[in-house]
Amino acid sequence: MESTEKHHEATFVVFIEGKEHTLSQEIITVQEIACLGGWELSVGVIEIDHDNNERTLGAEEKIDLKHHHSYGKKHRWKRG
Repeated sequence: MESTEKHHEATFVVFIEGKEHTLSQEIITVQEIACLGGWELSVGVIEIDHDNNERTLGAEEKIDLKHHHSYGKKHRWKRG
C-alpha cells in the first residue's frame, strides 16, 4: 500500500535589499545572500536584525533560517 501523505517543502522568506526571496533551504551562506542581492561578495553583507541592529558578516558565515520567526520588523540583509 502506497502512502498518500504529501511531503511539503519548508519555505523561508528572506529580505535582501528590500526584495523578498523564498527559499526551501534552512541555511543560507553569505555568498548566496550577495548573489541574490545582485552584488559581489567583496562589497560585503550587513545583517539587520528585528531590532534594527546591524552586523557585518564574515564571508564564510552561514545563517540558520528559522521557521515562523516574525517580529515587529523583518530580519534582512543589505550590501555592506
